[in-house]
Amino acid sequence: MTTTQTQKKSFLSNLTVQILIAMLLGALLGIFIHNNYAEDTAKSFSDNIKMLATIFIRLVQMIISPLVFTTLVVGIAKLGDIKAVGRIGGKALGWFFTASFISLLIGMFWVNTLQPGVGLKLGNIDVSTATEVVEKTDGFSAQNFVEHIIPKSIIEAMANNEILQIVIFSIFFGLAAASIGATAKPVVNALDKASHIILKMVNYVMKFAPIGVFGAIAGVFAIRDLNDLLLTYAKFFGSFLIGISTLWIVLLLIGYIFLKNSMSKLLKHIVSPLIIAFGTTSSEAVFPKLTEELESFGIKDKIVSFMLPLGYSFNLDGSMMYMTFASIFIAQAYGVSLDFGTQMTMLVVLMLTSKGIAGVPRASLVVVAATCGMFKIPVEGIALILPIDHFCDMFRSATNVLGNALATSVVGKWEKE
Repeated sequence: MTTTQTQKKSFLSNLTVQILIAMLLGALLGIFIHNNYAEDTAKSFSDNIKMLATIFIRLVQMIISPLVFTTLVVGIAKLGDIKAVGRIGGKALGWFFTASFISLLIGMFWVNTLQPGVGLKLGNIDVSTATEVVEKTDGFSAQNFVEHIIPKSIIEAMANNEILQIVIFSIFFGLAAASIGATAKPVVNALDKASHIILKMVNYVMKFAPIGVFGAIAGVFAIRDLNDLLLTYAKFFGSFLIGISTLWIVLLLIGYIFLKNSMSKLLKHIVSPLIIAFGTTSSEAVFPKLTEELESFGIKDKIVSFMLPLGYSFNLDGSMMYMTFASIFIAQAYGVSLDFGTQMTMLVVLMLTSKGIAGVPRASLVVVAATCGMFKIPVEGIALILPIDHFCDMFRSATNVLGNALATSVVGKWEKE
């Protein structure tokens, strides 16, 4: 085999390249189906082709719980004491809440500056499409917040992939193992070996990623008239892209300040997780792959296994930016005036309530609907953003991955790990 043939084979076998090709082919197929077949046929095709994405995401979900538990317990046991856990946990939470607040402020700034909801015509909006999301806000309360943090059963938490609950149990288990010392070593060693087996499973699962991305993209484009959609929501989507781009610039600048020249190396490592999250609209789908890539980047496994699960519960920067943006957009559309003080109160509410629904499907929309209800903004206004939400979700999912990769890398550097 010649050098050129070898390079071509290596290029095509690269996961990132495969995913980009899958996205392009999926978009082309979806557009073809949308333009050449009846609406019912296109809907049936979309439902069937999306099963490829469902299979991929479920394969990933299958290994998230055991991966979080084994790696986090081993990581805490290797840290050795409560002081080390408290020190790293304090740095992590400090970063998470600062990043979340900056993200919320960026969303608030751009939605007030560009005012995409002002003058919007509401006549053609079908509010019944928001019923499913609005119903999920019924149990949105302090009790709901606690139930999504403290597990009543680790088995139930693992069965439902409640990452935050698994993290709480794993921290207690890891601290107990560390305090026992040598007696717990056989258990810790067994979990360590189990985590390496699960990470090997990640490699197998990721081979299905291009097929999953292909199914997700084809399914969306088959039932959406992208031209009409982007024309109708040009101001909203354009304003959102300005906001999310600003957040990326801020995150990358902060990353460069702390990581210096290592920043470009980190981006090379996380490009595949970013594209998978973008294509599947699921940051959860890349959790195992991101774990692997951050360790390859040079962050110690004990830091990665501690930081990432916490980040997936507390550090969703893209989602946070979207929540303020969407909430105030709906208020603008309905002519509800919100002064600066009220908007700052909304930011605090969003900061807290968003931490209580980790693992809830379409969590950002649920939080937006609940927040609207608290501030006397028509909750049915959620129907305004539903048609374009999938495309916004692509960008915010990728942003969530970038934010967590940066947080883990910076804390790893602070800890000289």
